[in-house]
Amino acid sequence: MGNVGYGVAWSKDFELGCELVDSQHKHLFELVDKIGIACSDGTDTEILNETLDFLLNYTAQHFIDEEALQLKYEYPDYENHKKLHEEFKITVSEKVVEFKETGSTKELSNAVTKVVVKWLVRHILQEDKKIGEYINRVK
Repeated sequence: MGNVGYGVAWSKDFELGCELVDSQHKHLFELVDKIGIACSDGTDTEILNETLDFLLNYTAQHFIDEEALQLKYEYPDYENHKKLHEEFKITVSEKVVEFKETGSTKELSNAVTKVVVKWLVRHILQEDKKIGEYINRVK
């Protein structure tokens, strides 16, 4: 990632051992970093808007893929995990709406990076790791 000042850099600590999910998680970190940099350096609003929309769509697709993996392996905490995903999609959607209403601001940049990075890190390390461990046990 270009600028680790926006949260946290991707590392092997976040890997679950599932190539698809790990590559998607890594890409999510890159997207969040790109948004943080774009907000802070005054990047063209259209580019920032496209990146936020892409983050929203990419996150939705990632959750579909991750949930399919959970169903495939009959992950016992699937319902709760899906609920966490739904809550996050709402949070990101709210930030996208806020951006479209107010434009790029330092406050929005901080909110996006803080909320999204904090959620991603906590979710991957606390929730997704459980999925990886479960799948590795049942394989």
